[in-house]
Amino acid sequence: MIKADIVNRVAENSDLPRVKAARAVDTILGAMKDALGDGKRIELRGFGVFQVRDRKRGVGRNPKTGVEVTISPGKTVLFKPGKELKNL
Repeated sequence: MIKADIVNRVAENSDLPRVKAARAVDTILGAMKDALGDGKRIELRGFGVFQVRDRKRGVGRNPKTGVEVTISPGKTVLFKPGKELKNL
C-alpha cells in the first residue's frame, strides 16, 4: 500500500473529495514527521508505537572490496506493533 492508496481509502470512507483527503493525509504525516524530528514518541492505540532511538557506532564492510568502513552513530525510527496489529 502506498500513500495514494491511503488517500483513496480516506476519500471513500469519509465522502471527502480526493484533494481534501490528500491534504488530511499530508497533515497527519507531517505532524508525525515533526514529532519524530523533535524526538517525541507517537503512540497509536491498537496500531503501534513509533519512537526515535540512538543508533550505535559500528564497523561495516564494503561487499565488493572487503574494506572496513566506520559507521557513525546516529538516530533511527523504531516501530513496535500493538497487540491488535500483532494478532492479525
